[in-house]
Amino acid sequence: MSQKRIFIKQILGLIALNALSSMAYGQASWPSKPVRIVVPFAAGGTTDILARAIAPELTKAFGQSFYVENRAGAGGNLGADIVAKSPNDGYTLLMGTVGTHGINRALYPKLAFDPIKDFSPVTLVAAVPNVMEMNADKARALGITNVKEFIAYARANPGKLNMASSGNGTSIHLAGELFKSRTNTFMLHFPYRGSNPALLDMLGGSMDVMFDNLPSSLPHIKSGRLKAFAVTSSQRSSALPDVPTIEEAGKLAGGDLAKSLVGFEASSWFGLLAPAGTAPNTINRIQQEVAKALNSPEIKEKLVAQGAIPSGNTPAQFATFIAAEHKKWADVVRTSGAKVD
Repeated sequence: MSQKRIFIKQILGLIALNALSSMAYGQASWPSKPVRIVVPFAAGGTTDILARAIAPELTKAFGQSFYVENRAGAGGNLGADIVAKSPNDGYTLLMGTVGTHGINRALYPKLAFDPIKDFSPVTLVAAVPNVMEMNADKARALGITNVKEFIAYARANPGKLNMASSGNGTSIHLAGELFKSRTNTFMLHFPYRGSNPALLDMLGGSMDVMFDNLPSSLPHIKSGRLKAFAVTSSQRSSALPDVPTIEEAGKLAGGDLAKSLVGFEASSWFGLLAPAGTAPNTINRIQQEVAKALNSPEIKEKLVAQGAIPSGNTPAQFATFIAAEHKKWADVVRTSGAKVD
């Protein structure tokens, strides 16, 4: 082999070695600047509450700022699309939801992103039940004290009750649509850009009913401004132990309601995702720190008190969970006849 060819091979080898070293250094040095967590809904809702609960813990763990950025719109699709199209360098994360990564693919005819192909799952942060609730003053004025009486009024007065949600395609929306289809009732749906602005109108009286995520509504239920009728999970919530599940409420009502509400379940979940192709080492490091934070007594007690069930599972487990949620919610969308308003 000529000296020239040997020299060229040595140069190419050095280039390859430098490239590998740079990649390894890039992963080892992450994060070297602030990391944003995009919340695809307005501030104040459960998605926002959970993101702001873990962001300080990640900041402490990694020595760099993890900050929350609210990018609301289109039932969470706007914020999700921003993350899907962001660089996969570990500096942009999404607090995804059952809406953005379980429901919307079945509900929206066209999405600007693919919830499976365009994301790398990091970890499920928490699951929460939704709670069927009314403005307390309106419930008292109408003499509605439970699910049976609510259904009787709604059937006798179709379209007179306004149903708020945090946006089209969210579990808050779908829980309401499923309830309507199961009980043969009709309420006018008003989608908002997040749970908090919807709650403000619920408290103000312009909205009548909502199937909100429990953590964001719990303070208002405890204060007496909202009346909780039932939770949408398969079991009662430890945060509201005296409030029945919707299935239990149906059994108490008897008759056709007992049959129509059997198996009713429409809960929510929230988890971190990164743009597809993000380094597995980075994803694993984030997952490990989130799991550690969720297992700390302080954070765990705080979330459980708000009605959330902390998780922190592995990226592989979260990916399997998301795939199952796609199938489940596609069935719910089809059964309920839900459509984007």
